[in-house]
Amino acid sequence: MIKTGDISRHIHEHLSGRSRELHIEDVRIGLGYVGVLLEADRPGLSALLRNDLPPGCGTFNKAGTLAGSAASELLDLLVSGRNPLEKALGLATANAMICPDIAEEPEKDSIALMKLSTADRVAMVGYFGPLVERIKKTGANLHIIEKDPNRMEIPSRKEIDSILEKCSVAIITATSILNNTIEEVLNGLGNPRHVTIMGPSTPMFGEAFAGTPVTHLGGSAILHPRKIMQIISEGGGTPNMRPFLRFIDRRIKCVKRPEET
Repeated sequence: MIKTGDISRHIHEHLSGRSRELHIEDVRIGLGYVGVLLEADRPGLSALLRNDLPPGCGTFNKAGTLAGSAASELLDLLVSGRNPLEKALGLATANAMICPDIAEEPEKDSIALMKLSTADRVAMVGYFGPLVERIKKTGANLHIIEKDPNRMEIPSRKEIDSILEKCSVAIITATSILNNTIEEVLNGLGNPRHVTIMGPSTPMFGEAFAGTPVTHLGGSAILHPRKIMQIISEGGGTPNMRPFLRFIDRRIKCVKRPEET
């Protein structure tokens, strides 16, 4: 069983040493995304789960103090954050640190790599609107699990358990890292052939998912950091950022973590 918070902890453990040597250049908190820019134009993104913010969480009390501070101050929020905003700042910082490793990777279509057919049962955890019709056209049987009742009817616990257990392919939103549900989802999977963590927030760091059912990471490389930061500040979302992103997909090795060997 994967413990709640394991993914975040492994990302933090890997990056914490370097984070003390890097400094924050800019931070943007928008309506749908958070952006962190480290020195040398190293950008990172994270979605912001505004619907999950607690009442009264309308401002960030460290505003005005972040530029010039050590990246560790925000990275630590990935594990210590008390709400989705703080967790998003931590994840965006982690992605900014990871970004040089993915800057030259070519664009890949995560859905095409799944090679879906009528034999597949797809569990989509988090509603990816633009992908729904593409998946349906393959003939695959699509089931969507979503927490936001404004988007769709929320399945019952029994339905969710059945969807996860029986799926052959799972597409899991990276925002599940922010609300600490990713481990629960991964634990609930049966024996799928293909499991992708997907979305611009995806940390492209395969070691964090070692010992889990995850086979692919479908994230993004930022082509124009300053433009992305502007779009976040102006309240934009994924469609606005798309021309300035390269969507990539990385297969990860199925290896055990050190404590499991």
